[in-house]
Amino acid sequence: MKYRFCPACGGALATRPVPQDEHERLVCQGCGLVFYQNSKPCVGALVVREDGRLLLVRRNIEPFKGAWDLPGGFLELGEHPDAGVVREVQEETGLTIRPRDLLGIYMDWYGPEGDATLNLMYLVEIVGGDARPASDAEAIGWFGPDELPEHIAFTCNRQALADWRKRFP
Repeated sequence: MKYRFCPACGGALATRPVPQDEHERLVCQGCGLVFYQNSKPCVGALVVREDGRLLLVRRNIEPFKGAWDLPGGFLELGEHPDAGVVREVQEETGLTIRPRDLLGIYMDWYGPEGDATLNLMYLVEIVGGDARPASDAEAIGWFGPDELPEHIAFTCNRQALADWRKRFP
């Protein structure tokens, strides 16, 4: 169990059935608060140039430091996913993009010890900027559909890339 203490009173959390709920939940033994755990919302971008090459960033942070990744990340509190994907791509690559289409929604985990994530993967177009590694990216690279590197971070990225190759052979 990742969470051990109540965010309201600091009492101990314990897993138990909750009346009229089909799931066991973390419940505070002191104040009775039901602590619901939810997947964290994330966005990712498939940035493809006119020549068909896809942008990947090499991670400079854990989890999966050194692996290739789609640019993206966690949404800020109250942030719309369309705005979040624009912000994340700008922060990591220096590019200004516009979301075109939602490729898919993928469930994953943020590393072996991390939280569950709900990942919205966008097909985007470049509208400005110069591509360069920034923020938590140590490098960027452009790859053809048949040239993707072996070490791709996160299951959701590998699933999105497989869907992209099926949709745009």
